[in-house]
Amino acid sequence: MITVHGFSPSGNCHKVKLLLEQLGREYAWVETDSARGATRTPEYLARNPNGKVPMLELDDGRVLVESNAILCWLADGTKFLPSDPWQKAQALSWMFFEQYSHEPYVAVARFICGWTPADSPRRADLPKLRERGHAALAVMEKHLASNPWFSGDAYGIADIALYAYTCVAPHGGIALDAYPALRGWLARVEATPGFVPLPAPDAQAQALIDQST
Repeated sequence: MITVHGFSPSGNCHKVKLLLEQLGREYAWVETDSARGATRTPEYLARNPNGKVPMLELDDGRVLVESNAILCWLADGTKFLPSDPWQKAQALSWMFFEQYSHEPYVAVARFICGWTPADSPRRADLPKLRERGHAALAVMEKHLASNPWFSGDAYGIADIALYAYTCVAPHGGIALDAYPALRGWLARVEATPGFVPLPAPDAQAQALIDQST
């Protein structure tokens, strides 16, 4: 049995849930509200000193963290990760791009808008985060103009990794209107068998997003 500790509105956590659903794997989900300190308890930190979600736990006590590492482990030997070494490396390159050039801007802008107070000093960072988020989306748009997927010839974990926060980029004030190829790709991801959507933010977070974008 696989147990996933995750915060449902988190894109990083949803990556893992989406792949597990599309693989048809049995798993248990432990809702862990990282926005309200659930990952900072002594019990949680004993298993994951980094104090973040998602965290995947096996019955024998082994723990795996970092969303894209979890995706790679789950997808190994399946159609979601190319077996050809070159195509696999291409997929991994987009997953590194997601964590280095995409998530730190698109996801952080969303977090600030929905999960920090309206008077938070972190909101001063939003213009720069949005600028860099658009730069990442422009790179994706260029790729998608001539390629249907990020995981090689077919849908796979690089697409899952990039989908998670791209689909909710507008929550951070990063509109998708200027990216037609990207919007087409989002629709293709959402049409894949077993797709499950990212849950909507709760009412409090949605109200903050509405005020911020």
